[in-house]
Amino acid sequence: MSFKLNSVVPWGRNFAEYRAMFCLTDEDMKKKIAGFDDGPASFNCEASQQGYSVTSFDPIYSFSENALRDRINEVRDIVMEQMRNNTENYVWKNIKTLDELENVRMSAMKLFLSDFEKGKKENRYIYHELPDKLPYEKGAFDIGLSSHFLLMYTSLGYDFHIKSISEMLRVCKEIRIFPIVDLDAEKTQLVSDVINYFKSSYKVEIKPTEYEFQKGENKMLTITAE
Repeated sequence: MSFKLNSVVPWGRNFAEYRAMFCLTDEDMKKKIAGFDDGPASFNCEASQQGYSVTSFDPIYSFSENALRDRINEVRDIVMEQMRNNTENYVWKNIKTLDELENVRMSAMKLFLSDFEKGKKENRYIYHELPDKLPYEKGAFDIGLSSHFLLMYTSLGYDFHIKSISEMLRVCKEIRIFPIVDLDAEKTQLVSDVINYFKSSYKVEIKPTEYEFQKGENKMLTITAE
């Protein structure tokens, strides 16, 4: 296995954050949703508890619950120290303090861990690494989501992003990517290049969202089959 768990920093967001980031309406939640590189987010768990259909894909799902828990505990203090050193880069509105942030993130990840083994058996958490082909037919999902991965990690290169988004669009009728800035919350040429690539065959839009934590992260890219 080429993918190494010690190369990732698991950091999970919750159901309410997903709904705000991706402007997910009540009608959207009734659709079949796929989450790409969801990591230890609790979105799938909370959605499932409410009777919604969410399937999450991530390479870390090849590891055990215990291995994921250990890795989360390993990086917890490192991430919080980084946050402590960069508080001016964040909007402290919905989450007001560092302690609250740590509690929100750890609560989401604990909820994910409690659901992980059950979710794997129910095929809600599936090992997959973009841009590999997904084990689904064309249009299997209504909405595909990418949180804090695609367009953000510019070092992965243009080809990686085009191939990954193309595969998502094969199995999803619409995809939503949040945010549309890089790791430093800066605008990049990659976003323009991706838009130019897909706009001739799809409806491509940049939309404001109800979510902003890191300053400048308040828009998503939507790509929809015409």
